[in-house]
Amino acid sequence: MDLIADIKEKARRQMRTIVLPESYDDRMLLAAAQLAAEGLARIVLLGDPESLRSRAAAMGADLSRTTLLSPAASPRLQEYVDELVALRRHKGLAADDARKQLLALDQLYFAAMMVRTGQADGAVAGAFNSTGDVLRAALQVVGTVPGIRTVSSVMLMVTPNPELGENGTLLFADCVVNPRPDAQALAEIAVTTARSCRSLLGVEARAAMLSFSTMGSAGHEEVDRIRQAADMARAMAPDLLIDGEMQLDAALVPGVAAQKAPDSLVAGRANTLIFPDLNAGNIGYKLTERIAGAKVAGLMVQGLAKPFNDMSRGCTVEDIVSTVAMTAVQAQG
Repeated sequence: MDLIADIKEKARRQMRTIVLPESYDDRMLLAAAQLAAEGLARIVLLGDPESLRSRAAAMGADLSRTTLLSPAASPRLQEYVDELVALRRHKGLAADDARKQLLALDQLYFAAMMVRTGQADGAVAGAFNSTGDVLRAALQVVGTVPGIRTVSSVMLMVTPNPELGENGTLLFADCVVNPRPDAQALAEIAVTTARSCRSLLGVEARAAMLSFSTMGSAGHEEVDRIRQAADMARAMAPDLLIDGEMQLDAALVPGVAAQKAPDSLVAGRANTLIFPDLNAGNIGYKLTERIAGAKVAGLMVQGLAKPFNDMSRGCTVEDIVSTVAMTAVQAQG
């Protein structure tokens, strides 16, 4: 069974409710129909029900097993207004402005409030809206996990080499969000990514904090930052296997690990790679994709109190379906 098929099967076993605010994008309607047909999640589409049914019918998409909800007609609208005012009172948000945010055409804040209040277990957006807009709504309404201040991304990379990572699958972080995390933020990225590995793959993470140095082989302030982050991560989550600093070959190749980091429980068998900054992460995943023939099986936002995942605006219907399945599994854990 391939990775996405495995994730879909996990989603089916414990159905979750996922809200899709971008119903104005036809790909979301087609994805909602497919998600219902495959039994991957209980889907809520935000928008005018009559208009959604009409557009879906024109595309041959069956929304009969999907909940269609107009934010303006929701009986919970006033509750959401009050909650948003309470959340943003320190920023001077008034009730009228809160209502406008919740009824905005993008529907992101309404979806985020559904997730915050438990009316949905997670949300997926980004097919139409920018990453900044999606994460802004998620951060302001859903917030972060207690004890975690850093929101980051994790990529599931499937390589053609089954000896790497977990049968060829590796988790990469952070490749999208944080340009240069300080030691505390890098430690939080390591901890949340290790937990994502446990949730998505069902295995214990072996997380390597990547560097141009392995266990003190080079001295530099950048190495000090990564080493400090590794110490912080282990202190934050002593139940997780997180080690570093280490070079990429020491993290992945047993022979190199035996020479450079013989006492490490992670070196040579890492399945989770924590990059030192966004330059390295972005370059790393694209090199792996273009030169090594790996595939990006999914991208997930982590560090939020509840799942609210962002997508590329160039996503396909199948990308949306896969991301919703991952969001449902993330919500289970």
